[in-house]
Amino acid sequence: MRILHTMLRVGDLDRSIRFYTDVLGMRLLRRQDYPEGKFTLAFVGYGDEKNEAVIELTYNWGTDRYDLGNGYGHIALEVDDVYQATDAIRQRGGKILRDAGPMNAGTTIIAFVEDPDGYPIELIGRKR
Repeated sequence: MRILHTMLRVGDLDRSIRFYTDVLGMRLLRRQDYPEGKFTLAFVGYGDEKNEAVIELTYNWGTDRYDLGNGYGHIALEVDDVYQATDAIRQRGGKILRDAGPMNAGTTIIAFVEDPDGYPIELIGRKR
């Protein structure tokens, strides 16, 4: 078994695709409309779906926002340098929730950013 993807419901698919590709550097892997079900799926990621877990962005036609609730945590991305990644995301217009620095009660360097729909994304420094 392996993880294939994580699905997020989004209120503006083009805006979300721009964030994940332009701000976080992922690639749009595929996109398909489902007129019968009135939804569109877009898959973004850093590598091929055959080898990597990806994110599925689901746009339900006519729904522009969701209540995230309090059960959702975050998506985590490993980066070479959290300080540099945070600066680059900020320069590309990304919203920083927590600047780069050591995690609470630990030494791992982390930061948090937010996608356009309010989903938190943790950046974790690569373990050397």
